[in-house]
Amino acid sequence: MSLTAPLDAAAHAPVLSAEVRAALATHRPVVALESTIIAHGLPRPRNLRVAEELEALVRSGGAVPATVAVLDGRARVGLDKAQLERVAEDPQMRKLGHRDLAPALASGASGATTVSATAFLAARAGLRVFATGGLGGVHRGWTETQDESADLRLLARTGITVVCAGVKSILDVPATLQRLETLGIGVLGYGTDRFPGFYLSSSGEPVDWTVRSPEEVAEVMAAQDALGGPGAALVVANPVPREEQLDPALHDRVLAEALDACRERGIEGQAVTPFLLDHLMRGTQGASLEANLAAVRGNVALAARIATVWAAR
Repeated sequence: MSLTAPLDAAAHAPVLSAEVRAALATHRPVVALESTIIAHGLPRPRNLRVAEELEALVRSGGAVPATVAVLDGRARVGLDKAQLERVAEDPQMRKLGHRDLAPALASGASGATTVSATAFLAARAGLRVFATGGLGGVHRGWTETQDESADLRLLARTGITVVCAGVKSILDVPATLQRLETLGIGVLGYGTDRFPGFYLSSSGEPVDWTVRSPEEVAEVMAAQDALGGPGAALVVANPVPREEQLDPALHDRVLAEALDACRERGIEGQAVTPFLLDHLMRGTQGASLEANLAAVRGNVALAARIATVWAAR
């Protein structure tokens, strides 16, 4: 790694697009969007079309989109058309979690931001609402591997509202919910008393609190601020519509096959998640990807509504 960037703090502060900066200055709603789904989650050229679609969904909900990425060693909150195209088309675009931000900024690297990195940069820039597909969580077999997503600890100390479709079903959902409780991260089921299963409307696991409107979410956010204390995130778990979820029987069968294949091949560590997700996509003939996108669209639209209500307070 070549360290060539300036060493002053201002050189490494997030750069807000003119549109995002103006929106924050005038108290207009802004929604943060991650960029890993663009660079690493979808095939080209569909990834760019989806990125543009998600930003358009935010705008149609009355908010300003702020897609987050790191380009040439600068953290950017809000991308212009050329920057969005670069994230979608550059095969050298790295995948950056929160822990990767400092070396990426110091070395002038470029990369797409995961949930943890996006939440951190968005909160630092003054954004309050973030939309994504699903959170990372506790992996199956945690007692042997100690494998847990960096998303959880980062959200435990970052005051941002995250609209998501739960956690990926390849994870240990009950253990993840327990971990969210231990870390003090609030979880609201949006229109449901069951925690969503990402590709599925329900994981079968209960949630303690249910809200049914953006106004109710904003009330919880306001109460969270009034209470003070540790600045943990608020998770709004928004299920994918039942008519757009992955067929549960197909999901269960293909996931079981994927887990068996993973064990037989001795795949471990960071290689597990991409292997399982790829197996799911191929085993469902792309249906898992479509359910994923349906969930993301719903989360983005809901986040825009929440941000609009929050900005109006």
